[in-house]
This record gives sequence, C-alpha cells and structure tokens, in this order.
Amino acid sequence: MTRRFTFSRYASLAPALCLAIAALASTGTAMAAEPQLLGSFRDWNAFSYEENGNKVCYMSSRPKKDEGNYKQRGDIYVLITHRPAEKSLDVVSVTTGYTYQPNSEATVAVGNQNFKLFTDGDTAWARDERTDKSLVEAIRTGSAMVIKGTSNRGTTTTDTYSLSGTSQAYEAINKACNVKR
Repeated sequence: MTRRFTFSRYASLAPALCLAIAALASTGTAMAAEPQLLGSFRDWNAFSYEENGNKVCYMSSRPKKDEGNYKQRGDIYVLITHRPAEKSLDVVSVTTGYTYQPNSEATVAVGNQNFKLFTDGDTAWARDERTDKSLVEAIRTGSAMVIKGTSNRGTTTTDTYSLSGTSQAYEAINKACNVKR
C-alpha cells in the first residue's frame, strides 16, 4: 500500500489556508485550532496546532525561484510534518500550485542525492517512511533543494528552495511535539 491514502489529508496544511482554518475554528465547527508560529528560521517557518486533542507540528518554506512556461500558478511550498499521536513523523509533502500530470512523479535533488515522489492532485509525497527520513536528513544537511514536476497540461516546472534554517526549524517542531531525535 502506498502512502497516498494515509497522508493525503496533509495537503490541507498549506500556510495559505491557515486563515481558513482559523475562521472555521472561530465558528466552533473545526477540528483543528489555528496554527501557532513556533519561529522563523531564515528561510523556514515552524508551526504547531491541536487537532482532535493531539498536537501536530510542521515546518514550511516557499521556493526562492520558480521556473516554467506557465501563465498562472497557485501556492508553492514544502512541508515536513509530525503527527506523534499517529506515530507519523518526518512526512514530506510538496504542493506545487497546479495539478500534476496523472501517474507522474516529482523529482527532488538535494546536493548529489535524488528522490522520486509520487503525485496526487497538486501534492507529491514520498512512497514510504524510509524515503521521508532520508529526504528530511538531506534537507537538514543540504544548502539547496530543486524540485521538478510536470503539470496535467504538460508544463514542466523547476522550483529551487533554500535550506537555510532547516535544522533550527526541525528542532523547533521536534521540541513542540516532544519528538526525540
């Protein structure tokens, strides 16, 4: 079984959607509280919130450079998420601002390490925990990350992220979610 079904809900953690979550929380109908900023660490931010009485922590960043022959593109970002109550740690998700080409893969390069992620809608995921763990380690020790994908219209994109601040952001989410690493 792939992680497609297990982790597809993580796509809703977009920093741009935080205001929507907060608005729903104020009506008393939401299951998640408004994310709280744990800190900004150079090019990465760390957050936590409560969902169904359980703490969720994540770190996020946006690309420094996004390239491709497109007219319009939505929000682009990477998340690394901890859900300790579900024993789910280091889950990497890439939201690309467009719908990926069906049955395609996104590629991630950090230094001389390369990773392939499966795609579902506008999000790409690692296929297993081992890949997530390896990718997170590469992100924490690298200086730049390049993610390539193809839209459902055939447009190829290349997004370049700075990895400056990842170790500090990772420490912040570990501390907030009481994760020992």
